[in-house]
Order: sequence, then structure tokens, then C-alpha cells
Amino acid sequence: MRITRVYTRTGDKGTTRLVGGHEVRKDDLRIEAYGTVDELNAVLGLVRAFGKTAAPSAVAIDAVRARESLDGVLRVVQNDLFDVGADLATRPADRWAGMHQVGPSDVTRLEEWCDRFNAELEPLKDFVLPGGGAVGAFLHQARTVCRRAERRVVSLCAAEPETGEGCVVYLNRLSDLLFVLARWIAKASGESETLWTRPGGP
Repeated sequence: MRITRVYTRTGDKGTTRLVGGHEVRKDDLRIEAYGTVDELNAVLGLVRAFGKTAAPSAVAIDAVRARESLDGVLRVVQNDLFDVGADLATRPADRWAGMHQVGPSDVTRLEEWCDRFNAELEPLKDFVLPGGGAVGAFLHQARTVCRRAERRVVSLCAAEPETGEGCVVYLNRLSDLLFVLARWIAKASGESETLWTRPGGP
């Protein structure tokens, strides 16, 4: 692929083309779905960029190594999300033989990461408020955008069942991983988490 010009003017009237050439409005369910996945990918880019520049707490001895581990995981996830976006940008009728789609093996990888990082955390006794340092806070933001992307894809699947549920399952599991990673990087960076205070509590 070679892109020689960024603007085309073809979308000036509020329409765009899916993979395969089918023209739709820019507020079409399919556009909303892959557009939100793109937004999620951009937030993860912020996490990675900030993780490479933010100074960890002085008490976090292995913080640099932890940031490198996090960056490696998110690099894979960003590539996955590009595949998710490409899948959502393609109507089932326009898919081609050999087209890559996220599937069970990708979900299993997310689950294995969830288990690996969660094993290093203390069990939760209450809800965690978004925060845990700058990197952790960005991961919580990514988690909420991931949930919105999931909702958009669920709406698309309800309207067009032939889309399949692979992207929904992937995004559902990814939001779990992002929650775990937010907590894990907070601990690794020596950042404290804030727990929700129950009404009437201390």
C-alpha cells in the first residue's frame, strides 16, 4: 500500500466507502463501530508514548522493566485492533478468502495475559476508581473506550447478524485485560489506587 495524498474530498457530503467499495453514511453503525475501535487504538498509543517518558516512583525498583512489558503487550493489542477495524470495515459479503479475523487464539492470548498479570495483584475488596498514576489512568480511559467500542459492535451485530461475534468477544476480553493492566502498572510504578468509598463509609 502506498498513500500519496491524505485528503480525497470524497467524504465531503457525509458519506464514505467501506472495504469493497460499498458507500455508506459516516454515521452508519459499521462506521461507528470501527471508528470507536480506532479511537481505542489511539488511546493505547497515548499509553505507550506516556509510558516511555513518565518518571516512575522512586520506590518502584522494577518500574522500567514493567513499562517495557506493558509496551510489548500493547504493541500486539494495537495490531490486533487494526485487524478488528479492518474486519468491521468490511461487509461479510465483501470478505475474501484468507482474510485475517481475530478469533479464539487471540482471545486466549488476552486471557493468558489477564491471568499472568492478575496473579501479581492482591484480590480486590472493593471497586477501584480510575487513576493509579498517569499510565494507569490512561489505561482506565482505554478500558472505557473499549467498552464503548464493544457496545457499538453489539449494535452492529444486532442489525447485521452475519457480521459474527468474533470482534465482540475480543473487545469484551480486552476490556478485562486493560483493567488488570491498569492495576498492575500502578503497583509496578509505586502508584497508589483509590478505592470507591461506599455511602456512609469512612
